[in-house]
Amino acid sequence: MALKRFGVSLEQELLELLDKFVDENGFANRSQAIRFFVEKNIAETKWQCDNVVAGTIIIMYDQSKQDIVSKITSIQQEYKDVILSSSQYYLDEAFCLHIATVKGVAHRLTSLSDRLITIKGIKHGKLVMSRAD
Repeated sequence: MALKRFGVSLEQELLELLDKFVDENGFANRSQAIRFFVEKNIAETKWQCDNVVAGTIIIMYDQSKQDIVSKITSIQQEYKDVILSSSQYYLDEAFCLHIATVKGVAHRLTSLSDRLITIKGIKHGKLVMSRAD
C-alpha cells in the first residue's frame, strides 16, 4: 500500500508524550505510532456495536497490591454473564498475568475491558475479540 504524507501540528507537551510513547513501545518513528493509534481507534470503534463476539481480556499487574485483586474480582462479578473463565498466572514474585475469556455483545465486552484495564496499578491490558455469531 502506498504511503501518503501529511503534516500534523501538536502542542509541545503532546509531542513530548508522543515521543515518549514511541520510545517506550519500540516504534521506529512517530508515523508508526500514529498509524498504531489510528488503527486501534478504528478497530475499537468498530466493536462498539451489538455483534456477538468472543475473545480474551489480558491484564498484567503487580500482585503485591491487594487492592488490585479485589477490584478485578468486584468488576468481574458485575460482568459474570459474559465471562466464561478467568485465570491468573504468576510470572514471578511481583507480576501476575490475568486472562479472562469472554463472550457477549461487543459493547459490553469493551465496557468490561475498559473497566479492568483502567484499574490503578494495571501495567498492561488488552482486549482481543472476534465475531462469534
